[in-house]
Amino acid sequence: MNTDDRMFSLAINPRFCDTDAMGHINNTVYPVWFLEGRESVLKIFNPNLATEEVSLVLAKLEIEYIDEMFFGKAVEIRTFVLRIGTSSVLVGQEAWQNGELCSTATATMVNFDKHTRKSVPIPGDVKERLTKHVLETDV
Repeated sequence: MNTDDRMFSLAINPRFCDTDAMGHINNTVYPVWFLEGRESVLKIFNPNLATEEVSLVLAKLEIEYIDEMFFGKAVEIRTFVLRIGTSSVLVGQEAWQNGELCSTATATMVNFDKHTRKSVPIPGDVKERLTKHVLETDV
């Protein structure tokens, strides 16, 4: 269970269709679960997740598969902030099952003006809210 209040936590119940021929959760499912976990960070920028106000875009996603996960047991997706830049935020994520860390991810999210098609600085109030979720790690 998540014990650090700087982390966002999301419980996922794997579906049978999330498994592959090997009987474990398919590697293509992890990016979707991590995306769902990042909604908490997206809401810091855009509380209603209004599509006309989208300002955060994914620039890079790295996933490390550490251990297998299986159908029938809940998965916890933990999401936190690793680093806040001028116009980007590095988001860290973990997938846990049965008390074991099974996968990690880092996502570089860029604050983006969809009209000019360029990155823009993260507003001060947003940086302040993001700071509450910064977790020091070895990344």
